[in-house]
Amino acid sequence: METSELIKKVRKIEIRTRGLSKHIFSGEYHSAFKGRGMAFSEVREYQVGDDIRSIDWNVTARYNEPFVKIFEEERELTVILLVDVSGSENFGTRTQFKKELITELCSVLAFSAMQNNDKIGIIFFTDKVEKFIPPKKGKSHVLRIIRELLEFEPKGTGTNIEEALKFLSNVIKKRSIVFLMSDFIDENNFEKPLLILSKKHDTVAMQFIDKAEEELPRMSMVRVVDAETGKIMWIDSTKKYVREAYRNWWESKQKNLTTMLTRCNVDLVQIRTDQNYVIPLRNFFLKREVRR
Repeated sequence: METSELIKKVRKIEIRTRGLSKHIFSGEYHSAFKGRGMAFSEVREYQVGDDIRSIDWNVTARYNEPFVKIFEEERELTVILLVDVSGSENFGTRTQFKKELITELCSVLAFSAMQNNDKIGIIFFTDKVEKFIPPKKGKSHVLRIIRELLEFEPKGTGTNIEEALKFLSNVIKKRSIVFLMSDFIDENNFEKPLLILSKKHDTVAMQFIDKAEEELPRMSMVRVVDAETGKIMWIDSTKKYVREAYRNWWESKQKNLTTMLTRCNVDLVQIRTDQNYVIPLRNFFLKREVRR
């Protein structure tokens, strides 16, 4: 991609997603992901109704009157975008390709983190970890992430979420918010590393779905190419049992995914190529705010 063209695309993404982040998601992000750690702030005299477990016994003994410790929430967070850039993300039959949606969602989250003075980092993966940009603050860092999202060319085409989760667990030690962005077309079982990750980090799975993946259209013989392996198949979509078998496979796959995420205490947000992502993302933020 030419430098001038890249700059224009970065600017276009910045204008669109920064506006959404500032005017729509700023409050929701702040409420949904405010810091969970507590830092000591000061002591004050005990008041009726205070938790006796917060009494500072040293200060109480010194002044012969009860004093309690006051803590305030630590605000600074670290956000990690774990982004699937495998071949299947270059698919889309509706408004956008999945890859384009992922780029916009990452940009929205990056600007939301920036406005909240949080650090943001990103990991690109296919069947291996392709690139890691450590978390930092600031607009220039966010713009670098957007540039990488737009122009990064992975070497692999397959998907191995397990390897990406293990890598993240090894390189990110501080408790963070992790957004795992993928269509979850992965035959490998990644439940164990996901469970380990979710016990340390606040983990959110964002699944990107295209309508054509959910059911086969009735179109006679259909030539299907696996974007990750290059395998070509011909499917006779005129046969009802073929369409039903595919639909059953898809529903079983989705059920297994949601069940696994529930066991791992990981939230799921589904983003569709034929729908505006603002509604599901905002509903998720509001849901998290209520839970807190």
